[in-house]
Parts: sequence; C-alpha cells; structure tokens
Amino acid sequence: MAGGDLGGGKRARAACGGYVCFEDEAGFTRRPPRGRTWGRRGITPVVTVSGRRSGRLSVAGLIAMRPGSRTRLCYRLRTHPAGRGTRRSMSERDFIELIDGTHHLVRAPIVLVWDRLNTHVSRRMRELVAEREWLTVFAAVTTCGAGARSRGGPPTTIPDHSTARYTPAAQPNLQVRQ
Repeated sequence: MAGGDLGGGKRARAACGGYVCFEDEAGFTRRPPRGRTWGRRGITPVVTVSGRRSGRLSVAGLIAMRPGSRTRLCYRLRTHPAGRGTRRSMSERDFIELIDGTHHLVRAPIVLVWDRLNTHVSRRMRELVAEREWLTVFAAVTTCGAGARSRGGPPTTIPDHSTARYTPAAQPNLQVRQ
C-alpha cells in the first residue's frame, strides 16, 4: 500500500466506532393452535376454528449495541396473505430495508451478525450488502457440543470468519478481552 500503515479490513476498522447488531427472524400462522370453550363434564364440546386463508406473519428484529450509547431494538413486521404461489417468508429486500432503517436511525457504521438463513446467504443479498460501504456482515455458525446437549442447554453461536469482510489477524488496533 502507498502509506504502508493501511492493512486489510479497513471497513471493520471503520466500523469499530459503530454499532454491533444481532438479527433474527421468526414466522408463524395466525390460526390458533387450539379452540377451547366450556362444556358440561363428560360432554366434549365441538369448537369450529376457521383458520383458512388467514395467512402468515413474519417478524425480523435486530438489537443494535455500542458502548456509551443507548441500545436500540429495531424490528419489521410483514403479513403474508394465504394462497398458492405467494411468498410466505421475508425476502432479501425486507431484510435490507430493516438494516437500512437501523442505519438511518443510528447514523453509524454497522457490524451485523446473523444466521445462515437462505435469504441471508443468497447471491442477491451478497450484492445488496456489497453496495453498502458502512455494513460489515458475519454469518454465525450454530454448534451444539456434547456437553450442551447432555445438559439440555441451548446451542452456542460462534462467528464464522470465512464469510467476513476482514480477518482478526489483520486488525492490530482491536483488543480482545477474555
């Protein structure tokens, strides 16, 4: 490099003054799982629950954190009408709009950690992320060791640096606390 002091991972270095965000999503149907009512003992009442054409509801949320600043919770709700041939989950555009809205709110670089959902690792999403200079993305790998499984604990999530925009070795200014 010309100056000699610039290394790889300039985006991550710039993002160190920004927010670290963790994103996750969930979807569910609006049909109730069970219909209940009161009835006389010994006689089971019949309750009709119509869930046809109720569609689905998807929510994606992320929490944005930075030392010395307020922690922010940003989310996006999306209803999906029922019917064949319609999308029943959030698209790449929905996730990017959530990230753009968060960036507009915090007005700082964002380091995003999310799972390996198919829309997160698609070619279209990689193109949309590459267009945003202020965004650095890590895809988390979910692992569940034998100890966590035997105790009934949740799986642990560790970052996969192979999909990151920088490598930790190229960051001499970052301090790691253990």
